[in-house]
Amino acid sequence: MQRFRLLFLAALAAVTVSCSKEETATVLENTTAAPQSAKPGWLTSYEKAQREAEAQNKLLLMDFTGSDWCGWCIMLDKEVFSKQEFKDYASKNLVLLEVDFPKAKQMPAETVEQNRHLAMQYQIQAFPTIVVLDGSGKVVGALGYMRGGPGAFIAELEKLRKS
Repeated sequence: MQRFRLLFLAALAAVTVSCSKEETATVLENTTAAPQSAKPGWLTSYEKAQREAEAQNKLLLMDFTGSDWCGWCIMLDKEVFSKQEFKDYASKNLVLLEVDFPKAKQMPAETVEQNRHLAMQYQIQAFPTIVVLDGSGKVVGALGYMRGGPGAFIAELEKLRKS
């Protein structure tokens, strides 16, 4: 009985932090507009990010996120993106673009429209989704939340970078 209770609680916890397709679709449709910026070191303009990736011969990492409501997105940020190991790797190899779909945080109208367009273009169905492009804008891969912190995430990025 105790084991069943633990399994039930673990499943309940997973459901409460997951970012379902239905919830993602609702947020994609209902994001509102007004000023707000991305996390430090991240761009919000796709055009600027693409130009930088091409000029610097770096990969463009697009983080499709629900930064203020998606549990897995928040965990990815806390466990990977906010760690110095990832920041050091990113500064040498990546241009970072936050494509955010918040519920409470407000954003400029042009960012909201750009993010909706990018979500449709890359067929985003759940958060977090990480789309990685080369300097020319070609998709080299996609990732999501994974356990193992920055080391595991960087290892997957290296596989994409070398492919």
